[in-house]
Amino acid sequence: MPFNRDLSRRRLLQGAAGATLVSSLGMPAVLRAQSGPIRIGHLTPLTGFLGPLGEYAQLGVKLAVSEINEAGGVNGRPIELVMEDSVNPQTASAKAERLLTRDDVVLIIGEISSSSGLAIGQVANRLNRIFINTGCNSDELRGAGCNPFMFHVEAANSMYVQTAGQYLLENGLVEGKSWYTLTADYAFGHDLLRVARNFLEKNGGTFAGEDLVATDTTDFSPFILKIRRARPDVVISNLSGNQVTNFIKQYAEFGLPFPISGFDIPTTAAWAAGPGAFSGIWPSVWHHRVDTEGSKAFITAFVEEYGKLPENQAWGDYNAMKIVAAAIGELGGADSPEIADYLRTGVEFDVLKHRPAFFRPYDNQLVQEMYAVRAKSAEQMEDATDVYEALGTVPLPDQSLEIIAPPRDGACQMPA
Repeated sequence: MPFNRDLSRRRLLQGAAGATLVSSLGMPAVLRAQSGPIRIGHLTPLTGFLGPLGEYAQLGVKLAVSEINEAGGVNGRPIELVMEDSVNPQTASAKAERLLTRDDVVLIIGEISSSSGLAIGQVANRLNRIFINTGCNSDELRGAGCNPFMFHVEAANSMYVQTAGQYLLENGLVEGKSWYTLTADYAFGHDLLRVARNFLEKNGGTFAGEDLVATDTTDFSPFILKIRRARPDVVISNLSGNQVTNFIKQYAEFGLPFPISGFDIPTTAAWAAGPGAFSGIWPSVWHHRVDTEGSKAFITAFVEEYGKLPENQAWGDYNAMKIVAAAIGELGGADSPEIADYLRTGVEFDVLKHRPAFFRPYDNQLVQEMYAVRAKSAEQMEDATDVYEALGTVPLPDQSLEIIAPPRDGACQMPA
């Protein structure tokens, strides 16, 4: 869908590492002189199968806060993080309530589990407070589960499937082919399976088999034996977190001839799989090969601070914090209804990619570039982090970013 936004309301807000927030410039002296920290809540899983991603989420948001505060804060006020382990949907809901009603945070950033993200979003909506989702992929959060106070820096499942799917099509791995899917057995996986099924059937493929996999599964041999018997043309992973690492390592050990790809690959999972185990075509919302000045600055700052490369989850939480700070600086305050209205004006943000991104008013999804990558063989790798090559950007530079956004099917009903 082509852009039709009011250009007079668009402005590019810089989010590159170390940059001064444009929104802090030119504000009245009385606003710049305000004191007292702006308290921001951060919820993300630090335990369980998503724990390794949650650790990177915390590193990313802390780096953003450090850069903002070193640059003078937002209108002279420092950002103060209140961080919690979200654990599971019930705990996430209770902690979101406590953060917003007792701990004096103005809004919440974070989460990775779609089930927990939905729970946090419901609390935020009831209290009329912003929740910026940085890791929940489920289209459901942009559909029937949407609400005017929940915004999505993380890409939706439909965006991931279309990104990898374009390259799977080009490589003859969809039309007339049979897929065997392994899917994480919770909200994210169920939603991803639905989106993947629609894509496969629309493009002339069939299913050779499918299994739901409990999130605490570590032994994938029973599933791999079923794959061997089914003899599919392609094996598709709809797994999540360290499930992906365990599966691709064990699949490589079995030495089956059926190519593997998938629609969700945390960089941590690819790194942890080890040389030669990771294979196939996968999508990414961001990766450390993105060749922009902002991305390079972010990587340099992250490595200097933590001694290792950033993972794509770190990118999400880092940029969410920069967007929030820019919005507060521009508005001169942290009122959630005002921030929500502002984010839906079409204002553009530098999210360290080739093209700026913006939140779509229909469902509050950040519309942005996506990337496809192909795994490298052990012989091609230069070091342990050199696990894939960049295939390209989706959409193409001359295409509207909205062509990969979740469908406008009417499922999301925002109040007027």
